[in-house]
Amino acid sequence: MLVSKKERQKIAIVNQGLTYSSFPYPTDSVGIVIHELGQRLAQDCDVMVYTPGKNVLINRVCHHGINYFYVPRRLDRIILRFLEKIFPKSNNNFLNSQLFYIHYALQIANHLRKHKCDIVHIHSLSQFVPIIKALNPEIKIVLHMHCQWLSQLEYQTIYRRLKKVDLIIGCSEYITEKVRRRFPEFSTKCKTIYNGVNIDSCTTKLHSKTHNEESLKNANKQLLFVGRVSPEKGVHILLEALEKVAFYFPDVHLNIVGSITGSLPKNILVDLDNSDPKVAELKSFYTPDQKTGKVLSYWEQLQAKMSPELAKHVTFHGAVAHSELDKYYREADIFINSSLSEAFPIPIPEAMGRSLPVIGSRVGGIPEAILHEKTGIVVDSGDASILADAILHLLNNDNLRLEMGKAGYQRAYELFSWEKVSQNLLNEYKNLCEQ
Repeated sequence: MLVSKKERQKIAIVNQGLTYSSFPYPTDSVGIVIHELGQRLAQDCDVMVYTPGKNVLINRVCHHGINYFYVPRRLDRIILRFLEKIFPKSNNNFLNSQLFYIHYALQIANHLRKHKCDIVHIHSLSQFVPIIKALNPEIKIVLHMHCQWLSQLEYQTIYRRLKKVDLIIGCSEYITEKVRRRFPEFSTKCKTIYNGVNIDSCTTKLHSKTHNEESLKNANKQLLFVGRVSPEKGVHILLEALEKVAFYFPDVHLNIVGSITGSLPKNILVDLDNSDPKVAELKSFYTPDQKTGKVLSYWEQLQAKMSPELAKHVTFHGAVAHSELDKYYREADIFINSSLSEAFPIPIPEAMGRSLPVIGSRVGGIPEAILHEKTGIVVDSGDASILADAILHLLNNDNLRLEMGKAGYQRAYELFSWEKVSQNLLNEYKNLCEQ
């Protein structure tokens, strides 16, 4: 329900400084979350978004009633090079430094001081909290975590920042519970709000249902992976599993949709659960080649490992606009997430919202999305043989795929629609402003 202008809260959303998001068509996951939530929150709130820009000065662009402020990061690139020299071996100190994107944060804090917002909603970077609070002492602060940094980085520094935060959001219960356990004194501030999915309750369901029934007759089965082609996403595991699947289904094809140049920087690997030996092994993808002394990109390493025969079963589509993903979901028979470390991937509820059965790794927040053996299959991470068996099980059971797809659609509709997610967030905003 729309509220009067007088009652409308003024919300500032701060994108993390790590990636450039081109609104209103972002391709990165955090940018998509900001865009989808912002569009819906704007019906009840005055919304402005701060996001990395490429100009020298802050540049304002208006889309659908939302003011997007593109904030320059040129000085931050210089500071980051300085930090890399100070902390060449310590990922934790690098990511935890108050200098991490400090100029980006200072510009936003100063800009906010002039606009007098009720709430600032910061994504992932806790460094921004003390800076924004210092220049805006009355503002309510929401810290929205899409990774494990609060539970991994230096305790005392994070503790001091969280004391200034009014609401801590995790994108999955996996993330939220880690914060509660480490900082029990802030547990009442912690809430889980899932990433969402666009669902049309009539046309999407009808189209997906028809597509899946027709696809049962099609021998050329289509597998789909959506995500950054990066070591922690386990694409190498998926390709190894595909070799076994292709032996039994010679016409199977895997479509991989996502940036092929977007591997995580080595200094961001702290985000991953390094207590898992399967994750620790990912560092091998960042080591120099013994022959050339160069560090090959993950993409180059995948190409080198694939046989010509396997390559016939795979198409790398690269990054596509989020608005164009639907056609890939429509053509797929099974969606696969082979990640070794994950908070809560948006493509899983998206695939469920298109009535696709889903196979996902038993890591992070993935088991919260998939109901094992009802909406899909959850498998142990890093095991190509187990992943192949799960794919073959679904390929050999046409009716099971259809039933899982229907159950997945219902779950996505009830729990993960952006309308449901944005309403949950709006309720939290209202509670904050009433305190």
